[in-house]
Amino acid sequence: MAGKQNRVILKAEHIEKNVLEMAQERVARAFDLFDHPIVSFSGGKDSTVCLNLALAEARKRGRRLHVMHFDEEAIPYETEQYVRRTAEIEDIDFDWWCLPIAHRNSCSSEDTMWYPWAPESEELWVRPLPPEGKSWKDAPEMPCYPVETRTTIAGSNPILYPARKYGSVCFIMGIRADESVRRRQAVTRKIEDNFIMDQGKGQSLVYPIYDWSTKDVWRAPKVFGWDYNRAYDLMELAGIGHHLQRIAPPYGEQPMQSLWMFKECFPDVWDKMAERVPGASTAARYARGALYGAGQGAISESDLAENESWEMRIMSVLEKYPDEQKRWVTNHILHFIERHYKKTTDPILVRPHPVTGVGWRLLYKVAEKGDFKLRAVPRLTTGEGKVRSTMVRQYKEAITKEKSNGLDETTN
Repeated sequence: MAGKQNRVILKAEHIEKNVLEMAQERVARAFDLFDHPIVSFSGGKDSTVCLNLALAEARKRGRRLHVMHFDEEAIPYETEQYVRRTAEIEDIDFDWWCLPIAHRNSCSSEDTMWYPWAPESEELWVRPLPPEGKSWKDAPEMPCYPVETRTTIAGSNPILYPARKYGSVCFIMGIRADESVRRRQAVTRKIEDNFIMDQGKGQSLVYPIYDWSTKDVWRAPKVFGWDYNRAYDLMELAGIGHHLQRIAPPYGEQPMQSLWMFKECFPDVWDKMAERVPGASTAARYARGALYGAGQGAISESDLAENESWEMRIMSVLEKYPDEQKRWVTNHILHFIERHYKKTTDPILVRPHPVTGVGWRLLYKVAEKGDFKLRAVPRLTTGEGKVRSTMVRQYKEAITKEKSNGLDETTN
């Protein structure tokens, strides 16, 4: 029973307070609960809001604000300039980390990781090391060599800010629920302090603006006159919509679709970015097409060879991974399949199941892209009325078609 209760997703409720008031209360709550609040500042629009909310709260309490920035190297110079302006604010203590943190490289199926500011790749660095930046030499406890020991940003937090020195630590982050189904689920699992995620080792993540919309995020700097990253102005001039604007390195599964944007908006860093990781220049040209599996429709039944099942195609795709990654991706796919059959005895078809959302295209996409950041989410169709009845009818028609073709219902 306890397990089932932990999986309950709470429904949203409308209240009288606006999102700004709620965010201010959450930031104040973080200052009350934790010994050492730290703003995790990327230089993006969401962390800009968190920075200013936390700075206002720190000033109210007569405290200095601790801000840390992971410089990911392959970023616009406009971001560096904005980070520098922020670091110069008088009542901010600023850590500018330039560390070889492990990042996904989805531009290549062979070189699947890259490390910003890696000392062995200095000749490929997109930008020179900022004078304010702290390199791996300034963080002796951070693993650097051998390369395989390097950790992620999340894994580095307890190393850089250990409880023995800082007490209980929380990282105030600009994570919003409307950007990801998984993020929405994360903040709907408990009633009190749902915006606080315990990470263990005396550390937590705080999401004060999780319920803000993109419109809210952009309105705040305009209303309050906050400074912001001028890289967004260049993207605006290029006609790129707010929901597509990104400043993070575009080498991951989903960010890779924005590689073309960097070429158009930031030519001063593009040449270096295209050569920084294997496959980037090719991905910039084809990332939005079928070659890189940008969407679930990247492969259809007509693409399967004669007598080839979806399972066979997925197994062949999995062979491209090194052994450890192959095991991870395989288990990830099996998890989707297991979850499907826990809810229904219906077969898995190409069309997403109307209750579980699982279909062969989704599983193939997971195999092709790896989904190492767990962003693949089944397209659920459990709506009401005509929507639900239509999806159920279409699924039943698909089963009938499978039977008429004489195919194995459970594998094709």
